[in-house]
Amino acid sequence: MLATTFGTVMSSFWPHMLFAFTTVVSAIAVVHAAMTKRDVRAAIAWVGVILFSPLFGAVIYFVVGINRIRKQKVLAQLDNMLRFEEIRDRLLVTAVAPFSAPQFAAQKKLGDTVNRFQLLGYNQISMILSGDEAYSRMISVIEGAQRSIAVQSYIFDHDKVGIRIAQALIDAKGRGVEVRVLIDSVGSKYSRPTITKMLEQGGVKVALFMTTFFGLRLAYANLRCHRKLMIIDGVHALTGGMNIRQEFSATVMGVEAMQDTHFDVRGPVVHQLMLSFAQDWSFTTGESLTGEPWFFSNEALIPDQGVPVRCVPSAPDDMSLSSNHSILLGALSAARHHVRIQSPYFLPDTQMLAALSTAARRGVVVDIVVPGANNLKMVGAAMMAQLDQVLEPGCRVWRASGTFDHSKLCAIDSAWSYIGSSNIDPRSLRLNFELDLEIFDQGLAKKIEERIDSVIASAEPITLELIEGQAFLTRLRNKIAWLFSPYL
Repeated sequence: MLATTFGTVMSSFWPHMLFAFTTVVSAIAVVHAAMTKRDVRAAIAWVGVILFSPLFGAVIYFVVGINRIRKQKVLAQLDNMLRFEEIRDRLLVTAVAPFSAPQFAAQKKLGDTVNRFQLLGYNQISMILSGDEAYSRMISVIEGAQRSIAVQSYIFDHDKVGIRIAQALIDAKGRGVEVRVLIDSVGSKYSRPTITKMLEQGGVKVALFMTTFFGLRLAYANLRCHRKLMIIDGVHALTGGMNIRQEFSATVMGVEAMQDTHFDVRGPVVHQLMLSFAQDWSFTTGESLTGEPWFFSNEALIPDQGVPVRCVPSAPDDMSLSSNHSILLGALSAARHHVRIQSPYFLPDTQMLAALSTAARRGVVVDIVVPGANNLKMVGAAMMAQLDQVLEPGCRVWRASGTFDHSKLCAIDSAWSYIGSSNIDPRSLRLNFELDLEIFDQGLAKKIEERIDSVIASAEPITLELIEGQAFLTRLRNKIAWLFSPYL
């Protein structure tokens, strides 16, 4: 009798109950978005999605719209790790003018404020200009490792290049080296089968960042670890924008090989890079990497001379949220002569657009290099829809020739440079876990400028006339893609 009555009520009133449930869930989602989003555009966008897609919009928001990382104690063990960072007073850089330029003194103060790592001297950095050179260097340092190897990558493909590096890691494990490999869960799925099975069968400890049974955990589906890092014995690092995949190897791909830039790093800043990896590994696995063989503070391991560098990790947590964004904005405001930027995915937000425009209007020459053919077609279309906003105030935009170039480089006034994994797009500047280096050195800045200028030499200028001369349907397609730029 009771079951019959319940069935009758449900059949008669289910539309009203569904409406009430949808209203309550949507109201909760709207209030949460309005109260927690720091960017008014993001708040308005999510409120619109929730209101105009009843229930479905709220579900989407709860899955990918909430930044849960800030609610996690990601840095719970960082204080303990920092006890191993026995930095002597002489390593701390207080004056950057002798290495860089006077106008970047304020930039150093900004970095001290928005980033948890201090500026350290006595570092040595060299540029790696191709995938083949980078992968050969990786194999070489792995084979020379004596105590520990830490590897972190967004993509680690199961292909000719990935298998070679995985086997080198397995061999290192076999001779007694401690090895840890951390791959992003989304990035691990770029190839089938994944490289993780080979590494695990070889005895290497490997983990996927932000994953759980049957793939991604929905609570973190929109957050990705985009960091690329290899650390040998705690004293030697390779970092930058290079994923581990054969698409960047001319030996494998021939003339179709994509381009990228990586960096070889030695000196005290490697300690900061290792702290970043240890934090991510602890967050993912619960295992603490402290002391030897991961961290070394022996003075003999510090080069006799070098340049000021700081590690800049950025992530969707309270301590490092938008660190990369703040540092780039500060550097653009310090520019006096020339800004050179190369980015594969150039989708700056309003603040970045304003900073670039203001620099150009102050008389600073601003050169922006984007790929001629983007590997992400929708991102390429969205970029074209937005370029008029930097062209109108006087920035110069160049479309590179040749194959896709994944390099992420910035150099200002032949005195300051910024390298690493960050793109100039909403995902890198707000959602991703990124890892960059801020470098106060004329020598490296000039080399990066030469690298960018060599691309410009064979590039095609993008002008307002070129953009306005596109077919209407092309411009409409680009604008539609641009509307989705915060989610690309």
